[in-house]
Amino acid sequence: MAVVDGTYFERGVHGGPDALGTPRFDFSTNSNSVGPCPHALAAAQQADATCYPDPQYTALRAQLAAFHGVDGARVVLAASASEFIFRTSALHALHRGQGVCLPPHHYGDYAQAAQAWGLPKASAADAALLWACEPSSPLGQQQVDLAAWVDGLRVGQQLVLDCAYAPLRLSGAPSLDAAQMDRLWQLYTPNKALGLTGIRAAYAIAPLGVDTTPLQALCPSWPVGAHGVAMLEAWCQPGVQQWLAQSLQTLRTWKARQVAMLEDMGWACLPSEANFFCARPPWDDLPRSLHSLRGKGIKLRDTTSFGLPGLVRLGVLPPAAQDTLARAIMQI
Repeated sequence: MAVVDGTYFERGVHGGPDALGTPRFDFSTNSNSVGPCPHALAAAQQADATCYPDPQYTALRAQLAAFHGVDGARVVLAASASEFIFRTSALHALHRGQGVCLPPHHYGDYAQAAQAWGLPKASAADAALLWACEPSSPLGQQQVDLAAWVDGLRVGQQLVLDCAYAPLRLSGAPSLDAAQMDRLWQLYTPNKALGLTGIRAAYAIAPLGVDTTPLQALCPSWPVGAHGVAMLEAWCQPGVQQWLAQSLQTLRTWKARQVAMLEDMGWACLPSEANFFCARPPWDDLPRSLHSLRGKGIKLRDTTSFGLPGLVRLGVLPPAAQDTLARAIMQI
């Protein structure tokens, strides 16, 4: 457990595989359970791992820029979203040394990077670096006041919008329009949307007019390997985007079924716009119940580390996995 200006967070607490291995029924991650995307998986499997990628990622950056309709100079490659978070925090610590503003409930690496680089917590008005995520994690909701944050940005402030779950939005609408998006950093990690979380690769789009040179200077050589390059190239292809759109239709159906099932069992499910949601189980001892489920090959994400004790986060899984969860819950 660590502390950033009174905010507690736990290092290394994540969904997915743990010391017991990979859960057979893993509700603890936010990956697209319809996946993996066949086209993206095939591209990664066919990647040439015997050679270094182009150190400048010339072709990849051009493809990502065309995909988003932006100038290639605005595209910054990263080994992962976490690597970008730590690199950005380092840049602010080295050149600005001012505070960081975090959402009320957020991915732990925002706070961990701030703590590692000595960035104090600050308000949105006073911070030099602001982190946002929409749909948010762990709640899968709009971030309150995000548009106001963007409209209130002053010279010297930078806002990073974590767009990890934007491709997995199942309902609702983004808080920002295109002009507002051009005023902030957009951080993308397509591996979740493609069901390929074992491939680590990310990219960011810089705000209009921002020089990316200082951030690039802090980047090690070849941050993205051959398999990450293949996945990001596939991400830009129409066939992959068509598969993603179809998968969202399936996820909507599965989500409605999963929420209804849990509510019928006395769970209080919170509203969510993404392929995951938080819920409060009717259990007296949450850790013991989660441990019991884990012993049956089922993993849910305890949200205590997000500052939401008593809740769990569940990714949307296929009906067979949902039914297995229901049977296991009845045995607790």
